[in-house]
Amino acid sequence: ADWRTRFGVGDFPFLIVSLANLNALQKNPVEPGWAEIRESQWRTVREVPNTGLAMTIDIGDGGNIHPKNKQEVGRRLSLVARKLVYGEQDLVASGPEFTEMQVEPSGDRIRLHFKNIGGGLVIRPGDEKLTGFVIAGADKVFQWADAVIEGKTIVVSHPSIREPKHVRYGWAWNPRVNLYNQEGLPAITFRTDE
Repeated sequence: ADWRTRFGVGDFPFLIVSLANLNALQKNPVEPGWAEIRESQWRTVREVPNTGLAMTIDIGDGGNIHPKNKQEVGRRLSLVARKLVYGEQDLVASGPEFTEMQVEPSGDRIRLHFKNIGGGLVIRPGDEKLTGFVIAGADKVFQWADAVIEGKTIVVSHPSIREPKHVRYGWAWNPRVNLYNQEGLPAITFRTDE
């Protein structure tokens, strides 16, 4: 808002690059750090007009704050610009973005819904199962979750959590995440207990 006011040319576009993964790989289900800042970046895009987000959670370097793969960062930013600034509305410019959750009628699983799924939800090539999802009951004691793709949704559960209430995805400095759309764009990290 300050920059837009100072430039005096209206609500010109802002493109935000999410914080890339950094530091040691995630060991515990929930770790403090950059997850909250990534959430703030996502929240900005949801609430502030004419803004877009390029997710880089998968191309960082644990030992370097500046990802070396600048070409991919630029490609993802160009997709956001093409859609936001140049109006290519049919273009898939983002990875899957969480929209809502539902506790399944059985009461022991949570179904997650997404937008920006493009040609469909997929696991990163070479991986066998989804990673990065954690689940908790009302006590918010998170456990690594079993997560499976079912059509345009993901179903999350844990055998010892009979009444799940909350799910998080990629909640760490350097999480092991592997949910993409078929267009090769990574899912935006999130929490349902926001």
